[in-house]
Amino acid sequence: MQILKETRHTGRRVCAGVRRGVGVAAVCGVLAVTGTACDGAAGRQAPGGAPGAASASPGRVVGARLPGVGDRMWSQVPADSGQAVVVYGESPDSPESTAVLYERRGPSWERTASWPAHNGRLGWTTDHRMDDEQSPVGVFTLTDAGGSLADPGSRLRYWQDDNAFVTMLNPGETHTHDFDYVIAIDYNRLRGVPPFDWSRPDGVERGGGIWLHLDHGDGTSACVSLPEAGMKTLLRTLDPTRRPVVVMGDRDRLAS
Repeated sequence: MQILKETRHTGRRVCAGVRRGVGVAAVCGVLAVTGTACDGAAGRQAPGGAPGAASASPGRVVGARLPGVGDRMWSQVPADSGQAVVVYGESPDSPESTAVLYERRGPSWERTASWPAHNGRLGWTTDHRMDDEQSPVGVFTLTDAGGSLADPGSRLRYWQDDNAFVTMLNPGETHTHDFDYVIAIDYNRLRGVPPFDWSRPDGVERGGGIWLHLDHGDGTSACVSLPEAGMKTLLRTLDPTRRPVVVMGDRDRLAS
């Protein structure tokens, strides 16, 4: 993957160059310029949720609402959403997190998969800005996907464009597979367009290009990164007819 670092066009590494007349290369969340990215949590235990749900195993019914998600965050989950990826950040300042896939079965949610993950290298924020290296806390829809590799069977609309993704990388980078598969998080972006579309409806200062993508062992610039198996599972499972969302943040704010 590229070094998707949302950044102004200042001579530092930028993600994909200037597109569509936007003078900002704002692909988001891979690693920081000097940091490794996402995947290194392979040996970590994936806790699965909040207090009371940490021991839940895949295939276990967890109740009528998402574990560890408090009233404020729960109120932002659309009533018709039948799939949710909850990213439980270890702490407000940590890049370590756990991503859990829940699917609604009748009136209840079932925990169907879980993976170690990474978020912004400086943790989480409720007021994300470009270059702050923090992931935004919130509930966001998931509508579009893509990658430098061929569609592995995605239910979401999938754009393959090896040039668009690979050109975001510098030659010799160790993160060349970060963008093999990506799912765009609908933060400050237009829906129904490729993940690498740089439109920023809320303004470039609010950042953008925030994705779920392949992990590389450390924190990102704002994205959430998962192991390859996790990305393939999400691409093959998330169904646009079920209105999938991502609920993401550190555990304390998720519980609020």
